[in-house]
Amino acid sequence: MILIVDSGSTKSDWIAVDNNGKQLFEKLRTKGLNPEILDEKKLKKIIKKNEILNTNKDNATHVFFYGAGCGTERGKEMVNSVLSEIFVNAIVTVEEDTMAAVYGTINNIEEAAVVCILGTGSNCSYYDGKKLHQRVQSLGYILMDDASGNYYGKQLIRDYYFNQMPENIKVAFGSKYNMEADYVKYNIYKQPNPNAYLANFAEFMFLNKDSQYILDLIKNGIREFTKNMILQYKEEIKAVPVHFAGSIAYFSQDQIKEVAQEMGFVVGNVERRPIEGLVAFHTKGL
Repeated sequence: MILIVDSGSTKSDWIAVDNNGKQLFEKLRTKGLNPEILDEKKLKKIIKKNEILNTNKDNATHVFFYGAGCGTERGKEMVNSVLSEIFVNAIVTVEEDTMAAVYGTINNIEEAAVVCILGTGSNCSYYDGKKLHQRVQSLGYILMDDASGNYYGKQLIRDYYFNQMPENIKVAFGSKYNMEADYVKYNIYKQPNPNAYLANFAEFMFLNKDSQYILDLIKNGIREFTKNMILQYKEEIKAVPVHFAGSIAYFSQDQIKEVAQEMGFVVGNVERRPIEGLVAFHTKGL
């Protein structure tokens, strides 16, 4: 049994297949397994809590894990240690989530492309057909992550409290979420996964895209992301497409294409969840 995992900060998707790529049971979802946010004990607890994974853990021969927070050796080693302890018969491979986005969006393994993730967090890299090149090291959701779910959640909360939302949007936002200051601060400063908490607010944008305020908010975030991340690859984007992965990218495709025209890049594939593309990639060589 081959387990393929695509993990963000909010959620992790798990697919189990045989050597021919045949899916063995329904796709599973657990909480996100980001080693930059959670310690080993919490990572283990999340995995072991899933009954199907627990029942089948000894059958796994390979585990391919792609995760947010695994771009550093420390993060990779922590996740590798946790997975190796649980899936004792498996060869474990841990890569950063960007590689899942690469394999899940490119048209063939030798295709060069700039690949972006816009989900709970955000990232951007250049894949030359063999290797991944990253020119900006992420400092996480507080300092970076433009155009991500947590970025937009933060902007919405700020605009709500600074009275910079149109009145009808402010009323709708306040009706949908508990916006009491103590509650918001408790979730941001006292609870685990504040980035995931912030990202939950991004859904509001996609339910209210008939508002010019919302459309401007989305496009301004994408412009920031383009300026700070995509344009790190000014020469590359003259020759290769820019692919996107993640829920925020999927639901803001139209706005991404508008900004692409403004700022001079070509949008390639947009995949909400790249995990399906990983199955074909990993079963080819087994």
